[in-house]
Amino acid sequence: MGLTGWTCHDDCKYECMWHTVRLYVQGGRRVPQFHGKWPFSRFLFVQEPASAFASLLNGLASFLMLLRYKAAVPPTSPMYPTCVAFAWVSVNAWFWSTVFHTRDTALTEKLDYFCASAVVLHSVYLCWVRTMGLRRPALIGIFRAFLLLFLACHISYLTLVRFDYGYNMAANVAIGLLNLLWWLWWCLRNRPRLPHVWKCAVVVMLLQAGALLELLDFPPLFWVLDAHALWHISTVPLNILFYSFLVDDSLYLLKANSDLSKVD
Repeated sequence: MGLTGWTCHDDCKYECMWHTVRLYVQGGRRVPQFHGKWPFSRFLFVQEPASAFASLLNGLASFLMLLRYKAAVPPTSPMYPTCVAFAWVSVNAWFWSTVFHTRDTALTEKLDYFCASAVVLHSVYLCWVRTMGLRRPALIGIFRAFLLLFLACHISYLTLVRFDYGYNMAANVAIGLLNLLWWLWWCLRNRPRLPHVWKCAVVVMLLQAGALLELLDFPPLFWVLDAHALWHISTVPLNILFYSFLVDDSLYLLKANSDLSKVD
């Protein structure tokens, strides 16, 4: 317990919380949130077992699909460096998500939120490079710098000014919607000549639909499984499908470049 940051004071607060929960249940009253969060039944030292396990599965899926991508796609593919970077950013985010759900502290919460924002922005970067950047390589660095500046300002505000949950949620939802619409527009335009784009379209639509689970703010089932955990569980197969799309698309671009070279 001590290795994961649980102190005697923290354990006392946890036991007092559950004593209060039992009193609410015995009185037939609705269990409230404690400091804005539902009570979870701890498993060993893991504070939110379902969310932590789902985050771990997502991280493993991202890492294994990264290995598959690197094994299937030669580094000469135009999207190779961008896709590999996206995979590492995702693995890092799922690692900190696992840590946060294992032990919720002010530091692990910030690392989870900031790394999640980095994934959302890198997804926009991935989309921009694939849909526009390959035709305008000189602008890739400018767009990357803009996104990095935005991420730096976002983190600075939440760290130095105010850790605003509402603002953080609104910013990520807005960027996520931009990402959804941009990918869908590209998928619809290219569906006739790129049969593999259906994978991308399915992933971005289901990711946004799954995010709606966050709005179902219900007490955890069996004090373990809440809406957030269900959302994390739903993203595991979507991660695999999206990397499958990246493999197919990167191989298509490699072949297209090879064909152009032969023509030249």
